[in-house]
Amino acid sequence: MIKDVQNISIEDYNYPLPDERIAKYPLSERDASKLLVLKDNNISSSHFNEIGDFLPKDSLLIFNETKVVRARLQFTKESGAAIEIFCLEPISGNGDYQVAFSSKSPSRWKCLVGNSRRWKNEAISLRLYESTSQQVYESTSQYQSQCQILHADRLEKNDSYSVVEFSWEPAELSFAEVLEAAGEIPLPPYLHREAEESDRERYQTVFAKHEGSVAAPTAGLHFTNELITNLKERGITFEEVTLHVGAGTFRPVSSETIGEHEMHSETIVVKKSFIENLIRNCDKTIIPVGTTSMRTIESLYWIGLMLMEEGLEERNLHLNQWFPYQERETLPSAEESLSTILEYLNKHELSELHATTALMIAPTCKINIAKALITNFHQPKSTLLLLVSALIGNKWKEAYQYALDNDFRFLSYGDSCLFLG
Repeated sequence: MIKDVQNISIEDYNYPLPDERIAKYPLSERDASKLLVLKDNNISSSHFNEIGDFLPKDSLLIFNETKVVRARLQFTKESGAAIEIFCLEPISGNGDYQVAFSSKSPSRWKCLVGNSRRWKNEAISLRLYESTSQQVYESTSQYQSQCQILHADRLEKNDSYSVVEFSWEPAELSFAEVLEAAGEIPLPPYLHREAEESDRERYQTVFAKHEGSVAAPTAGLHFTNELITNLKERGITFEEVTLHVGAGTFRPVSSETIGEHEMHSETIVVKKSFIENLIRNCDKTIIPVGTTSMRTIESLYWIGLMLMEEGLEERNLHLNQWFPYQERETLPSAEESLSTILEYLNKHELSELHATTALMIAPTCKINIAKALITNFHQPKSTLLLLVSALIGNKWKEAYQYALDNDFRFLSYGDSCLFLG
């Protein structure tokens, strides 16, 4: 079974996407975007503010409450060379995002470094009055008058990332406050533009709470508070998870088969009460809002199975990308698997589950919890397109061709889909 999925050709998940079809900016109203609806194998179009007309009455929508941080920092060496540092994940605070963001100077992070060859062993500094981000966000950031200078020292370099230690003045500020003052919103590279002041609001969902993502859960960008209220009045219920989106979400599959692709790892945080509610509502139409929410709840199923197979001893829980594809005679129900997570949390007296997932959801992967999906249109040859195909099969090709033929806008700031099977 593992061999079957690993031999999938990524070229089968390619499609022509002209640059002019990529939405460079959001629409003026969040919920005014087009909505492609796939229901009963039929495709139609509407607008997102009418999504309630298509959702089953027993729908439970899952939001990802992660918040995008200003993870891109622009330094200039004394020689004039520009060095861009992109914060990926914390090393300080034992990798806990909330601890790392609240930490005082110094703080260590795994980072991507642009123009890396021009950065030798010297420390570099960013004075905020010289910062591009200060010029862009001068009227809105409350921290720029507090944080004066940010230093970066590269401690380690390997093929995939660098370890960078940041220190700053005044040292009593938290790293979150420093990024708020000095950083830029990390827009997807395919937008080919710098972040602007409007992106501070629009590249963030209205329900974002927990800092840690370097990319927005973009399906959630279409929701407004008014739409959420309207859906609740229709009887639609909501739950929240947190998956901190990593830079790997932008990385297309460059190998011929997906077996050669190393899936990026992302951090999951879910409350015990969420697990309990999910168990109570497994018979409902559970609809993740975005691929990150789907990756979270499907990872929970496999983490529960992992605990069933390997025991409940305390550990750093990590789900391997190929774990779901191992040969097994039978699989437990969603309720059984999730109940094992509850048992684990109770045993270790935990109110939240913290784990990491490298889960690759691809065709042949059994979908155990999600019954439908709200999502945007994804890049050709991407793992996100593989995820969509795992849910709706080759119907994705017809849906994407329909979108191309009917002037839908693509990718992060683009239009949306509701896949009901």
